[in-house]
Amino acid sequence: MAARLLRGILKELRSLSPGPGGIYRESAAYKYITEQFRKNQVTSEKLCRAQQELYHQASTYRCLLQSVRQHQALHQEYHGKRERPTGEVAQLVGLKLPQQPGGKGWEK
Repeated sequence: MAARLLRGILKELRSLSPGPGGIYRESAAYKYITEQFRKNQVTSEKLCRAQQELYHQASTYRCLLQSVRQHQALHQEYHGKRERPTGEVAQLVGLKLPQQPGGKGWEK
């Protein structure tokens, strides 16, 4: 279970780092995380409160990294570089504007 968590964190670090694939391994975050996982390995089957706390912190950190990545993707997709018309914004969120009868206005 800890190995899956470590892989998840490293996957998020890899997606956040610019450049070719191996550069993220030289970052301080990568080195710190792998060092902490190695340092806090439990080799016996006894229950350790500190190990559970570290596991919780690591899963919270992974959640934070996933949220940052998803936020950046959404921001790039929906952040407008210009003012959009009301109809286009409504379509963007899946709504339709009401049609006015008669074509010009509410007159018959």
